Amino acid sequence: MEKVNAIGRRKAAVARVYLVAGSGNITIDKRPLDVYFPSSILQYVVKQPLTTLDVAEKYDIVAHLDGGGYKGQAEALRLAIARALVKVNPEDKAALRKEGFMTRDAREVERKKPGRPKARKRFQFSKR
Repeated sequence: MEKVNAIGRRKAAVARVYLVAGSGNITIDKRPLDVYFPSSILQYVVKQPLTTLDVAEKYDIVAHLDGGGYKGQAEALRLAIARALVKVNPEDKAALRKEGFMTRDAREVERKKPGRPKARKRFQFSKR
């Protein structure tokens, strides 16, 4: 199996993933998964597509993350891993879609408007 790559995005985070046959090592920006994401919840989020298909020990993953916070980065990485797994085996797409791992969450931060303190908030109205 040759190197398979995929991109995942969430909020301001972008994850580029390279999937290779291996022993289940996940490396993010030259650091192991448990060092990059100390939270066990975020580690679980990243591994969800692999555990759904029972292929956690079959592939080595090298990822490059950019932008966003740790939650957005973890979810972007989950999407990228799911997309890479579908490139390897297209029959897995239905199982991953059923769990919601193939859907790009398109919600982004709304921009601040001029004359307002935030995107939708208004300054206090004064009649007099």
